[in-house]
Amino acid sequence: MKRFYLLLGAALLAACAGSECREPEVRNVVYMIGDGMGLAQVSLLQIAADYEPTAFDRAQGIALIATRSANNRVTDSAAAGTALSSGCKTNNTWLGLDTAGRRLEPITECAQRQGMRTGVVVTSHLYHATPAAFYAHAANRDDAQTITADMVASGIDLLIGGGRKALSEELPEGGTRFDAFRAKGYRVAVEPGQIDTLSGLPLVAAVADKHLPVAAERGDYLPQATRKALELLSADNDKGFFLMVEGSQIDMACHGNDGPRVLDEMRDFEQAVAAAMDFADSHPGTLVVVTADHETGGLTLPSGKADFTLPESGVRTEFSTGGHSASIVPVYLYGTGADRIGGLMDNTELANRIKQLIAEKK
Repeated sequence: MKRFYLLLGAALLAACAGSECREPEVRNVVYMIGDGMGLAQVSLLQIAADYEPTAFDRAQGIALIATRSANNRVTDSAAAGTALSSGCKTNNTWLGLDTAGRRLEPITECAQRQGMRTGVVVTSHLYHATPAAFYAHAANRDDAQTITADMVASGIDLLIGGGRKALSEELPEGGTRFDAFRAKGYRVAVEPGQIDTLSGLPLVAAVADKHLPVAAERGDYLPQATRKALELLSADNDKGFFLMVEGSQIDMACHGNDGPRVLDEMRDFEQAVAAAMDFADSHPGTLVVVTADHETGGLTLPSGKADFTLPESGVRTEFSTGGHSASIVPVYLYGTGADRIGGLMDNTELANRIKQLIAEKK
């Protein structure tokens, strides 16, 4: 009998050495960043939905990340975006450079090296700190000339956001950034109504002069743009893709301590998250990672009354700052590979785990 079990164990080990027992390969990564989104912002969304399930509740894995930068316990979006993109700490206001000024490799370049398509979708302008952290290398997040030049040079296949005015301005050397994109074979779109009609890659769609309008005024732009990006990046593609989607204006609403707008922006971002998760359901091999670069506003949700023996007293939105906070922020994971990331980690570790999954692609 003992010999039988030994033989059975050997057979099972041999079977698991075959492809049928290997962990499924992560082919596509959708990295979704709610700028300024802490646990309180997610809680606000759940409360407003009367605790009906949201896309965040669909998560198959949850983690937490610390957000400090190299030179400040309270990070800005440039340093946090760089950490989430490159897996390395840097100083506040720096993009794509380490603290010695050396160029860092963003996830987009790691993906391109694997033959994957790459994309960026945001509700800010395309050269804002978080999207710029995925392609630019500059010691000043406000250095628009360097950042937009790096955007053109990045080779990212799909860019959708704002920034039409800057990209259409005449450059000292002649021409515009749009002209430079066209010279590299990019399709160019400048109106929100063109998003649904977009076809073919590469493309850049800068559909607002600077940032997109607030959520209450821009309709379903972010979920629509997310679905379009997923459609275009996945079409006739056997190499996979990496897409970064940012709910950029959660941060702007929190800076303004505007509770109703925070809720609008969170609802908008949640719809984009749902679109990505739906895609993962129908496209095995897709990992959706939802997180934040930092928390903004120091949002808390206290009871409307201090006496907890009373029935429902309501919930207030209160902010402690017009800036960022040092709070840890959540990570929600869905799809293939969701079980391979978890725990309390640094934001750099999250990026490096995603890079490792991409590097393991066959």
